[in-house]
Amino acid sequence: MYVSDILKVKGGEVVSITATESIYAALSLMATNKIGAVLVTEPQGGIAGIISERDLVRAMHKFGKDLFDKHVSDLMTTTVVTCSPKDPVAAIMGMMTSQRFRHVPVVEDGKLVGMISIGDVVKSRIEEAQFEVDALRRYIAL
Repeated sequence: MYVSDILKVKGGEVVSITATESIYAALSLMATNKIGAVLVTEPQGGIAGIISERDLVRAMHKFGKDLFDKHVSDLMTTTVVTCSPKDPVAAIMGMMTSQRFRHVPVVEDGKLVGMISIGDVVKSRIEEAQFEVDALRRYIAL
């Protein structure tokens, strides 16, 4: 199974924000869309960073109520690891686990085509394993 298989089901919509927006705007996007991270995009459409629940929790601990005076650019992670639609899901799962992040933008030919989460990856791996179990059961029943 490949990242493209996840995107076929999930779609390529990416919730994004600009670096100049307020932290409150980022929180609102996450809450409204029931997501754990928002991609930060540049005016030309490129990836400037990502801001996640984890970033916000750490910032709340560091800044307290002053967190709401900050902008996305103050807290976002600027080194964003991306993947390709052609990447195997198992490889992405390993990367996400070892590098301890839960959201990966999907880029093809320099263009953003989607974003996947660890939940998407785990769900696809479970479906793949279930398919294999069912195939083995059918084989044994012959």
